[in-house]
Amino acid sequence: MALVLTILIFVVSYMFIISEKYNRALVACLGGVAMLFAGVLDLNTAFIEHIDWHTIVLLLSMMILVSITSQSGFFEYVAISLARTVKGKPLPLLLVISTLTAAGSAFLNNVTTVLLIVPIVFTLTKLLQISAIPYLLATILASNIGGTATLIGDPPNLMIGQAVEHLTFNAFLVHLGPVVLFIFFVIMAWVTFLYRGQLHVSTEQRRALMDLNPKDYLRNRDLLVKSVLVLILTTTGFLLQPLLNVELTSIAMAGALLLMFLTHEEQQTEEVFQAIEWVTLFFFVGLFMLVGGLKEVGIIDQIAVSIFAYTEGDLPKTAMLILWVSGVLSGFVDNIPFVAAMIPVILEFQELGMTNLDPLWWALALGACLGGNGTLIGASSNVIVAGMAVKARQPFSYVDFLKIGGPAAIISFVISSFYIYFRYLIHM
Repeated sequence: MALVLTILIFVVSYMFIISEKYNRALVACLGGVAMLFAGVLDLNTAFIEHIDWHTIVLLLSMMILVSITSQSGFFEYVAISLARTVKGKPLPLLLVISTLTAAGSAFLNNVTTVLLIVPIVFTLTKLLQISAIPYLLATILASNIGGTATLIGDPPNLMIGQAVEHLTFNAFLVHLGPVVLFIFFVIMAWVTFLYRGQLHVSTEQRRALMDLNPKDYLRNRDLLVKSVLVLILTTTGFLLQPLLNVELTSIAMAGALLLMFLTHEEQQTEEVFQAIEWVTLFFFVGLFMLVGGLKEVGIIDQIAVSIFAYTEGDLPKTAMLILWVSGVLSGFVDNIPFVAAMIPVILEFQELGMTNLDPLWWALALGACLGGNGTLIGASSNVIVAGMAVKARQPFSYVDFLKIGGPAAIISFVISSFYIYFRYLIHM
Protein backbone atom coordinates (compact mmCIF):
# COMPACT_ATOMS: atom_id res chain seq x y z
CA MET A 1 0.00 0.00 0.00
CA ALA A 2 2.84 2.39 0.91
CA LEU A 3 4.55 1.62 -2.42
CA VAL A 4 1.40 2.37 -4.44
CA LEU A 5 0.71 5.58 -2.48
CA THR A 6 4.29 6.79 -2.94
CA ILE A 7 4.26 6.23 -6.70
CA LEU A 8 0.81 7.87 -6.97
CA ILE A 9 1.90 10.97 -4.99
CA PHE A 10 5.12 11.30 -7.01
CA VAL A 11 3.42 10.87 -10.40
CA VAL A 12 0.54 13.26 -9.59
CA SER A 13 2.96 15.89 -8.23
CA TYR A 14 5.19 15.49 -11.27
CA MET A 15 2.25 15.89 -13.67
CA PHE A 16 1.17 19.11 -11.92
CA ILE A 17 4.76 20.42 -12.07
CA ILE A 18 4.87 19.71 -15.82
CA SER A 19 1.46 21.31 -16.42
CA GLU A 20 2.68 24.55 -14.78
CA LYS A 21 -0.90 25.50 -13.85
CA TYR A 22 0.20 25.97 -10.26
CA ASN A 23 3.40 27.28 -8.73
CA ARG A 24 5.91 24.41 -8.84
CA ALA A 25 7.21 25.11 -5.32
CA LEU A 26 3.66 24.85 -3.96
CA VAL A 27 3.07 21.57 -5.83
CA ALA A 28 6.38 20.04 -4.72
CA CYS A 29 5.83 21.03 -1.07
CA LEU A 30 2.24 19.70 -1.14
CA GLY A 31 3.60 16.43 -2.57
CA GLY A 32 6.19 16.30 0.22
CA VAL A 33 3.52 16.90 2.87
CA ALA A 34 1.36 14.18 1.24
CA MET A 35 4.31 11.78 1.76
CA LEU A 36 4.20 12.68 5.46
CA PHE A 37 0.43 12.13 5.75
CA ALA A 38 0.67 8.85 3.83
CA GLY A 39 3.16 7.61 6.45
CA VAL A 40 5.91 7.11 3.85
CA LEU A 41 8.10 9.69 5.60
CA ASP A 42 8.12 11.08 9.10
CA LEU A 43 9.17 14.65 9.71
CA ASN A 44 12.49 13.78 11.37
CA THR A 45 13.50 11.42 8.57
CA ALA A 46 12.51 13.96 5.92
CA PHE A 47 14.42 16.81 7.54
CA ILE A 48 17.50 14.86 8.62
CA GLU A 49 18.00 12.26 5.87
CA HIS A 50 16.25 13.40 2.71
CA ILE A 51 16.29 17.20 2.49
CA ASP A 52 19.80 18.11 1.37
CA TRP A 53 20.36 21.17 3.56
CA HIS A 54 23.90 21.50 2.18
CA THR A 55 22.42 22.24 -1.25
CA ILE A 56 19.72 24.56 0.16
CA VAL A 57 22.20 26.62 2.22
CA LEU A 58 24.75 26.69 -0.62
CA LEU A 59 22.06 28.13 -2.89
CA LEU A 60 20.92 30.63 -0.26
CA SER A 61 24.49 31.80 0.34
CA MET A 62 25.24 32.23 -3.37
CA MET A 63 21.95 34.08 -3.89
CA ILE A 64 22.99 36.54 -1.18
CA LEU A 65 26.41 37.06 -2.81
CA VAL A 66 24.85 37.61 -6.24
CA SER A 67 22.09 39.89 -4.91
CA ILE A 68 24.51 42.26 -3.17
CA THR A 69 27.03 42.20 -6.03
CA SER A 70 24.33 43.05 -8.58
CA GLN A 71 23.61 46.35 -6.79
CA SER A 72 27.12 47.59 -7.63
CA GLY A 73 26.59 47.36 -11.41
CA PHE A 74 29.24 44.64 -11.74
CA PHE A 75 27.09 42.33 -13.90
CA GLU A 76 26.17 45.17 -16.28
CA TYR A 77 29.87 46.00 -16.61
CA VAL A 78 30.77 42.38 -17.47
CA ALA A 79 27.78 42.03 -19.81
CA ILE A 80 28.58 45.12 -21.88
CA SER A 81 32.29 44.23 -22.01
CA LEU A 82 31.42 40.73 -23.30
CA ALA A 83 28.96 42.05 -25.88
CA ARG A 84 31.47 44.57 -27.17
CA THR A 85 34.09 41.84 -27.74
CA VAL A 86 31.75 40.16 -30.27
CA LYS A 87 30.40 43.52 -31.57
CA GLY A 88 26.88 42.72 -30.34
CA LYS A 89 26.39 39.78 -32.73
CA PRO A 90 23.82 37.47 -31.07
CA LEU A 91 25.13 34.03 -32.12
CA PRO A 92 28.81 34.67 -31.23
CA LEU A 93 27.50 36.09 -27.96
CA LEU A 94 25.58 32.86 -27.31
CA LEU A 95 28.80 30.89 -27.76
CA VAL A 96 30.82 33.24 -25.52
CA ILE A 97 28.26 32.99 -22.69
CA SER A 98 28.04 29.19 -23.08
CA THR A 99 31.82 28.77 -23.01
CA LEU A 100 32.11 30.99 -19.94
CA THR A 101 29.36 28.97 -18.23
CA ALA A 102 30.93 25.59 -19.06
CA ALA A 103 34.38 26.68 -17.83
CA GLY A 104 32.93 28.16 -14.64
CA SER A 105 30.85 25.04 -13.98
CA ALA A 106 33.93 22.83 -14.26
CA PHE A 107 36.06 24.75 -11.77
CA LEU A 108 33.46 26.25 -9.41
CA ASN A 109 30.28 24.18 -9.66
CA ASN A 110 27.29 24.52 -11.94
CA VAL A 111 24.99 26.04 -9.28
CA THR A 112 27.40 28.86 -8.43
CA THR A 113 28.13 29.53 -12.09
CA VAL A 114 24.53 29.97 -13.25
CA LEU A 115 23.83 32.31 -10.34
CA LEU A 116 26.68 34.50 -11.59
CA ILE A 117 25.99 34.18 -15.35
CA VAL A 118 22.20 34.60 -15.53
CA PRO A 119 22.15 38.27 -14.33
CA ILE A 120 24.66 38.99 -17.13
CA VAL A 121 22.34 37.31 -19.65
CA PHE A 122 19.38 39.45 -18.57
CA THR A 123 21.40 42.65 -18.83
CA LEU A 124 22.68 41.79 -22.32
CA THR A 125 19.37 40.71 -23.79
CA LYS A 126 17.67 43.80 -22.39
CA LEU A 127 20.31 46.04 -23.99
CA LEU A 128 20.06 44.27 -27.35
CA GLN A 129 16.24 44.00 -27.10
CA ILE A 130 16.17 40.25 -27.83
CA SER A 131 14.67 37.26 -26.00
CA ALA A 132 16.72 35.94 -23.10
CA ILE A 133 15.30 32.42 -23.44
CA PRO A 134 17.79 30.99 -26.02
CA TYR A 135 20.66 32.28 -23.87
CA LEU A 136 19.12 30.86 -20.68
CA LEU A 137 18.60 27.43 -22.25
CA ALA A 138 22.17 27.42 -23.61
CA THR A 139 23.43 28.42 -20.15
CA ILE A 140 21.66 25.46 -18.55
CA LEU A 141 23.03 22.98 -21.12
CA ALA A 142 26.56 24.38 -20.80
CA SER A 143 26.46 24.32 -16.99
CA ASN A 144 25.52 20.63 -16.83
CA ILE A 145 28.02 19.64 -19.52
CA GLY A 146 30.88 21.67 -18.00
CA GLY A 147 30.11 20.43 -14.48
CA THR A 148 30.60 16.83 -15.66
CA ALA A 149 34.31 17.38 -16.39
CA THR A 150 35.69 17.68 -12.85
CA LEU A 151 35.41 16.31 -9.34
CA ILE A 152 33.88 19.52 -7.98
CA GLY A 153 31.71 20.49 -10.96
CA ASP A 154 28.61 18.47 -10.03
CA PRO A 155 27.57 16.79 -6.71
CA PRO A 156 27.45 13.20 -8.17
CA ASN A 157 31.14 13.48 -9.13
CA LEU A 158 32.03 14.67 -5.64
CA MET A 159 30.14 11.70 -4.13
CA ILE A 160 31.92 9.23 -6.43
CA GLY A 161 35.30 10.82 -5.69
CA GLN A 162 34.69 10.55 -1.94
CA ALA A 163 33.71 6.87 -2.26
CA VAL A 164 36.65 5.79 -4.47
CA GLU A 165 40.03 6.95 -3.23
CA HIS A 166 41.96 6.76 -6.52
CA LEU A 167 39.42 8.87 -8.45
CA THR A 168 41.08 12.22 -7.76
CA PHE A 169 40.48 15.69 -9.23
CA ASN A 170 43.10 14.98 -11.92
CA ALA A 171 41.57 11.56 -12.67
CA PHE A 172 38.20 13.13 -13.43
CA LEU A 173 39.82 15.77 -15.61
CA VAL A 174 41.87 13.22 -17.59
CA HIS A 175 39.09 10.65 -18.04
CA LEU A 176 36.02 12.86 -18.44
CA GLY A 177 37.57 16.09 -19.75
CA PRO A 178 38.08 14.92 -23.39
CA VAL A 179 34.56 13.55 -23.88
CA VAL A 180 32.96 16.53 -22.12
CA LEU A 181 34.86 18.93 -24.39
CA PHE A 182 33.67 17.05 -27.48
CA ILE A 183 30.06 16.91 -26.22
CA PHE A 184 30.16 20.65 -25.50
CA PHE A 185 31.27 21.49 -29.06
CA VAL A 186 28.63 19.19 -30.60
CA ILE A 187 25.76 20.50 -28.45
CA MET A 188 26.70 24.15 -28.92
CA ALA A 189 26.97 23.66 -32.70
CA TRP A 190 23.49 22.12 -32.63
CA VAL A 191 22.03 24.91 -30.45
CA THR A 192 23.59 27.58 -32.69
CA PHE A 193 22.06 25.84 -35.73
CA LEU A 194 18.63 25.79 -34.06
CA TYR A 195 18.66 29.49 -33.23
CA ARG A 196 20.45 30.73 -36.34
CA GLY A 197 17.30 32.33 -37.78
CA GLN A 198 15.71 33.53 -34.55
CA LEU A 199 18.27 35.92 -33.07
CA HIS A 200 18.43 39.24 -34.85
CA VAL A 201 19.93 42.51 -33.66
CA SER A 202 19.53 45.65 -35.77
CA THR A 203 22.53 47.68 -36.87
CA GLU A 204 21.28 50.59 -34.75
CA GLN A 205 21.14 48.46 -31.59
CA ARG A 206 24.62 47.08 -32.21
CA ARG A 207 25.96 50.58 -32.85
CA ALA A 208 24.28 51.85 -29.67
CA LEU A 209 25.87 48.99 -27.74
CA MET A 210 29.34 49.73 -29.11
CA ASP A 211 28.93 53.35 -28.03
CA LEU A 212 28.32 52.35 -24.41
CA ASN A 213 31.09 52.66 -21.85
CA PRO A 214 30.94 49.69 -19.43
CA LYS A 215 32.43 51.81 -16.64
CA ASP A 216 29.37 54.11 -16.71
CA TYR A 217 27.29 51.26 -15.32
CA LEU A 218 29.32 50.87 -12.13
CA ARG A 219 26.90 52.49 -9.67
CA ASN A 220 28.72 52.08 -6.37
CA ARG A 221 32.51 51.73 -6.44
CA ASP A 222 32.85 50.90 -2.71
CA LEU A 223 30.20 48.18 -2.98
CA LEU A 224 31.88 46.91 -6.15
CA VAL A 225 35.29 46.53 -4.49
CA LYS A 226 33.85 44.76 -1.46
CA SER A 227 31.60 42.46 -3.55
CA VAL A 228 34.25 41.45 -6.07
CA LEU A 229 36.82 40.91 -3.32
CA VAL A 230 34.48 38.57 -1.41
CA LEU A 231 33.47 36.80 -4.64
CA ILE A 232 37.15 36.21 -5.46
CA LEU A 233 37.81 34.96 -1.91
CA THR A 234 34.80 32.63 -2.08
CA THR A 235 35.75 31.33 -5.52
CA THR A 236 39.33 30.75 -4.36
CA GLY A 237 37.91 28.87 -1.39
CA PHE A 238 35.97 26.61 -3.76
CA LEU A 239 39.08 25.88 -5.81
CA LEU A 240 41.19 25.18 -2.70
CA GLN A 241 38.42 23.23 -0.95
CA PRO A 242 40.22 19.84 -1.13
CA LEU A 243 43.27 21.41 0.58
CA LEU A 244 41.24 23.41 3.11
CA ASN A 245 39.21 20.32 4.06
CA VAL A 246 36.17 22.58 4.56
CA GLU A 247 32.84 21.86 2.88
CA LEU A 248 31.74 24.01 -0.07
CA THR A 249 28.60 25.05 1.81
CA SER A 250 30.68 26.36 4.72
CA ILE A 251 32.84 28.41 2.33
CA ALA A 252 29.74 29.87 0.64
CA MET A 253 28.14 30.69 4.01
CA ALA A 254 31.29 32.42 5.17
CA GLY A 255 31.43 34.47 1.96
CA ALA A 256 27.75 35.51 2.18
CA LEU A 257 27.95 36.50 5.85
CA LEU A 258 31.24 38.37 5.34
CA LEU A 259 29.78 40.37 2.44
CA MET A 260 26.59 41.17 4.40
CA PHE A 261 28.74 42.37 7.31
CA LEU A 262 30.99 44.51 5.09
CA THR A 263 28.08 46.09 3.19
CA HIS A 264 25.46 46.50 5.92
CA GLU A 265 25.49 50.29 5.45
CA GLU A 266 24.91 50.10 1.68
CA GLN A 267 22.53 47.11 1.77
CA GLN A 268 20.02 46.61 4.59
CA THR A 269 19.86 42.99 5.74
CA GLU A 270 16.06 42.95 5.26
CA GLU A 271 16.45 44.10 1.63
CA VAL A 272 19.01 41.37 0.94
CA PHE A 273 16.69 38.66 2.27
CA GLN A 274 13.77 40.03 0.24
CA ALA A 275 15.81 39.54 -2.95
CA ILE A 276 16.32 35.79 -2.30
CA GLU A 277 14.66 33.32 -4.71
CA TRP A 278 12.57 31.74 -1.94
CA VAL A 279 10.30 29.95 -4.44
CA THR A 280 13.30 28.07 -5.85
CA LEU A 281 14.53 27.08 -2.38
CA PHE A 282 11.11 25.77 -1.31
CA PHE A 283 10.80 23.87 -4.60
CA PHE A 284 14.01 22.05 -3.70
CA VAL A 285 12.70 21.24 -0.23
CA GLY A 286 9.55 19.70 -1.72
CA LEU A 287 11.48 17.87 -4.44
CA PHE A 288 13.88 16.33 -1.91
CA MET A 289 10.90 15.06 0.11
CA LEU A 290 9.23 13.57 -2.99
CA VAL A 291 12.40 11.73 -4.02
CA GLY A 292 12.99 10.80 -0.37
CA GLY A 293 9.64 8.99 -0.45
CA LEU A 294 10.79 6.95 -3.46
CA LYS A 295 13.99 6.06 -1.65
CA GLU A 296 12.20 5.23 1.62
CA VAL A 297 10.00 2.54 -0.02
CA GLY A 298 13.05 1.10 -1.82
CA ILE A 299 12.26 2.05 -5.43
CA ILE A 300 15.63 3.68 -6.17
CA ASP A 301 17.57 0.87 -4.44
CA GLN A 302 15.58 -1.75 -6.38
CA ILE A 303 16.42 -0.07 -9.70
CA ALA A 304 20.11 -0.14 -8.81
CA VAL A 305 20.09 -3.81 -7.75
CA SER A 306 18.08 -4.83 -10.83
CA ILE A 307 20.85 -3.52 -13.10
CA PHE A 308 23.30 -6.17 -11.95
CA ALA A 309 20.68 -8.92 -12.05
CA TYR A 310 19.85 -8.03 -15.65
CA THR A 311 23.44 -7.80 -16.94
CA GLU A 312 24.64 -10.89 -15.03
CA GLY A 313 27.97 -9.21 -14.33
CA ASP A 314 28.98 -8.57 -17.96
CA LEU A 315 31.13 -5.41 -17.70
CA PRO A 316 30.40 -3.77 -21.10
CA LYS A 317 26.67 -4.48 -20.75
CA THR A 318 26.66 -3.22 -17.15
CA ALA A 319 28.54 -0.01 -18.04
CA MET A 320 26.13 0.82 -20.89
CA LEU A 321 23.08 0.08 -18.75
CA ILE A 322 24.38 2.23 -15.87
CA LEU A 323 25.08 5.10 -18.28
CA TRP A 324 21.60 5.07 -19.85
CA VAL A 325 19.57 4.23 -16.73
CA SER A 326 21.32 6.86 -14.59
CA GLY A 327 21.00 9.34 -17.47
CA VAL A 328 17.27 8.83 -18.02
CA LEU A 329 16.41 8.69 -14.31
CA SER A 330 18.47 11.83 -13.59
CA GLY A 331 16.13 13.69 -15.89
CA PHE A 332 13.15 12.86 -13.70
CA VAL A 333 14.47 12.54 -10.14
CA ASP A 334 17.32 14.33 -8.45
CA ASN A 335 20.58 12.57 -9.35
CA ILE A 336 22.01 12.81 -5.82
CA PRO A 337 19.87 10.07 -4.16
CA PHE A 338 20.23 7.81 -7.21
CA VAL A 339 24.03 8.10 -7.16
CA ALA A 340 23.98 7.55 -3.38
CA ALA A 341 22.09 4.29 -3.99
CA MET A 342 24.32 3.20 -6.88
CA ILE A 343 27.71 3.68 -5.17
CA PRO A 344 27.37 0.73 -2.72
CA VAL A 345 25.87 -1.40 -5.51
CA ILE A 346 28.87 -0.81 -7.80
CA LEU A 347 31.24 -1.47 -4.89
CA GLU A 348 29.35 -4.75 -4.35
CA PHE A 349 30.11 -5.74 -7.97
CA GLN A 350 33.73 -6.20 -6.87
CA GLU A 351 32.60 -8.78 -4.33
CA LEU A 352 30.76 -10.56 -7.14
CA GLY A 353 33.89 -10.91 -9.27
CA MET A 354 34.36 -7.68 -11.26
CA THR A 355 37.99 -6.55 -11.04
CA ASN A 356 37.95 -3.27 -13.02
CA LEU A 357 35.17 -0.96 -11.83
CA ASP A 358 36.50 2.29 -13.33
CA PRO A 359 34.37 2.09 -16.52
CA LEU A 360 31.30 1.78 -14.29
CA TRP A 361 32.25 4.89 -12.27
CA TRP A 362 32.77 6.94 -15.43
CA ALA A 363 29.47 5.64 -16.86
CA LEU A 364 27.66 6.64 -13.65
CA ALA A 365 29.26 10.09 -13.60
CA LEU A 366 28.47 10.80 -17.26
CA GLY A 367 24.91 9.51 -17.02
CA ALA A 368 23.99 11.25 -13.76
CA CYS A 369 25.52 14.63 -14.69
CA LEU A 370 24.59 14.81 -18.38
CA GLY A 371 21.11 13.44 -17.61
CA GLY A 372 20.44 16.73 -15.83
CA ASN A 373 19.87 18.26 -19.29
CA GLY A 374 16.96 15.88 -19.95
CA THR A 375 14.20 17.85 -18.20
CA LEU A 376 13.67 21.12 -16.36
CA ILE A 377 13.89 19.44 -12.94
CA GLY A 378 16.83 17.19 -13.85
CA ALA A 379 19.47 19.34 -12.13
CA SER A 380 19.71 22.06 -9.53
CA SER A 381 21.04 24.60 -12.05
CA ASN A 382 17.99 24.07 -14.32
CA VAL A 383 15.57 24.88 -11.51
CA ILE A 384 17.56 27.95 -10.43
CA VAL A 385 17.68 29.42 -13.95
CA ALA A 386 13.95 28.78 -14.43
CA GLY A 387 13.20 30.54 -11.12
CA MET A 388 15.34 33.54 -12.04
CA ALA A 389 13.66 33.67 -15.47
CA VAL A 390 10.19 33.85 -13.90
CA LYS A 391 11.31 36.66 -11.59
CA ALA A 392 12.78 38.57 -14.56
CA ARG A 393 9.55 38.05 -16.56
CA GLN A 394 11.33 35.95 -19.18
CA PRO A 395 9.76 32.57 -18.29
CA PHE A 396 10.09 29.35 -20.27
CA SER A 397 7.98 26.24 -19.75
CA TYR A 398 8.83 22.63 -18.97
CA VAL A 399 8.05 21.74 -22.59
CA ASP A 400 10.14 24.64 -23.95
CA PHE A 401 13.15 23.21 -22.16
CA LEU A 402 12.31 19.59 -23.02
CA LYS A 403 12.44 20.37 -26.76
CA ILE A 404 16.08 21.49 -26.40
CA GLY A 405 17.28 19.55 -23.35
CA GLY A 406 15.83 16.14 -24.27
CA PRO A 407 17.65 15.81 -27.62
CA ALA A 408 20.81 17.34 -26.09
CA ALA A 409 20.79 14.67 -23.36
CA ILE A 410 20.30 11.82 -25.87
CA ILE A 411 23.11 13.14 -28.12
CA SER A 412 25.35 13.32 -25.01
CA PHE A 413 24.51 9.71 -24.01
CA VAL A 414 25.25 8.41 -27.51
CA ILE A 415 28.65 10.16 -27.60
CA SER A 416 29.41 8.95 -24.04
CA SER A 417 28.50 5.36 -25.00
CA PHE A 418 30.99 5.35 -27.89
CA TYR A 419 33.63 6.99 -25.68
CA ILE A 420 33.30 4.49 -22.83
CA TYR A 421 33.20 1.52 -25.19
CA PHE A 422 36.20 2.48 -27.32
CA ARG A 423 38.35 3.83 -24.46
CA TYR A 424 37.65 1.25 -21.76
CA LEU A 425 35.73 -1.78 -23.02
CA ILE A 426 36.78 -2.71 -26.58
CA HIS A 427 39.75 -4.82 -25.43
CA MET A 428 37.82 -6.71 -22.76
